[in-house]
Amino acid sequence: MFGGGRPFPGVAERAAEVSSLVAEMAAAAASGTTRGGLDLVVLPELVASPPGPVASLRALSLDDPVFEVYRAVARRHGTYLVVTLDLAEDGVVSNAAVLLDRAGAVGGVYRKAHPVAAAGSSSFEGGVTPGSSFPVFACDFGAVGIQICWDVMYDDGWRALAEGGAEVVAFPSASPATVRTAAHAARHRYYVVSGTPRDNAAVYEPSGLMAARVLGAGILVHELDLSYVVLGWSEALRDGLAFRDAFGDRAGYHYSAREDVGLFWSDDPATPIDVMAARLGVEDLRDQVARNASHA
Repeated sequence: MFGGGRPFPGVAERAAEVSSLVAEMAAAAASGTTRGGLDLVVLPELVASPPGPVASLRALSLDDPVFEVYRAVARRHGTYLVVTLDLAEDGVVSNAAVLLDRAGAVGGVYRKAHPVAAAGSSSFEGGVTPGSSFPVFACDFGAVGIQICWDVMYDDGWRALAEGGAEVVAFPSASPATVRTAAHAARHRYYVVSGTPRDNAAVYEPSGLMAARVLGAGILVHELDLSYVVLGWSEALRDGLAFRDAFGDRAGYHYSAREDVGLFWSDDPATPIDVMAARLGVEDLRDQVARNASHA
């Protein structure tokens, strides 16, 4: 996050800022994760583009020299990088998120399906054309989808990404709002990683719980396990203590007694999390819901 209210420093200056921030992220990942590397960077909405009322004057193309800076950042740190900008393509401007792969090549582009029109106006964001597809990108660590800011108000993209097999949804945004983001994560059973300019850049778990966030300017680095179970309340679970008693530090979890739900994962390569859950006689919340629905 860059901190709310800061003026845009310039296209080249912003690319340099991003380069510095990603270097900080890579250093934190190398010192604080079991893999020892940075896999995915999510930046706030329109991070690369200058402000202004006319989309065509804000827009950059993938051939713009400044984009080579972002490509170099991805290559230097061997990470996937989600760069957001007003993207100019053949006379059309979209509010887009470009996914760069670890080699700095374009792995795919998502174009915001729900840009915003001001009250009384039919112009989206000064001339932006809405996107119409919701691709899921195959990364070497898992399947990634993307939604952008106002997309959070609509379910079509989030649902399509779930149907497409997304495991993580990158969510570049201009807003610090959390409730709808958490609801999409819970409803569609994937992680959501948000980048915002102010407050609540966060990681949401498939349980709907917020795993981590940062307030104010700064970076957030968090490790995810894409193999997990989501468990609701049961007497046998004891708010997660059953896992601690049975498996000690071989299992990890985040459980909210307030919400009666938690995310559980295995830290033991020899014992997958579904095996642990079966040994305790607890069932994934999705299975529990389906079983009860079958008797409705």
